[in-house]
Amino acid sequence: VQLQASGGGLVQAGSSLRLSCAASGRTFSNYAMGWFRQAPGKEREFVAAVDWSGRSTYYADSVKGQFTISRVYAKNTVYLQMNSLKPEDTAVYYCAARYGDASYYNTYNFWGQGTQVTVSS
Repeated sequence: VQLQASGGGLVQAGSSLRLSCAASGRTFSNYAMGWFRQAPGKEREFVAAVDWSGRSTYYADSVKGQFTISRVYAKNTVYLQMNSLKPEDTAVYYCAARYGDASYYNTYNFWGQGTQVTVSS
């Protein structure tokens, strides 16, 4: 599956941003979808995931209540709504996919190119 992330940008703290990830190439509904991020000098970390059905979602503790992941099957797209952004949310955000359980965060094997999110204080 091919993934194309978009929607990043430079925003002020407290702002909202919505990232999009368009999938193509394989049956979108068969895949769990996730968002990960990598800040400068840090390892890539899990942010959020949604299972193939859209009924189960998973979040890192650091973004619970702040970020929301969703998917629209008709558009083969997964979204990450990010509210109340903080400078520590600054990172390159990657969307990813895997066939199977959405909660196996270390086993996502299809990756998009990343989109930069910068939050100024």
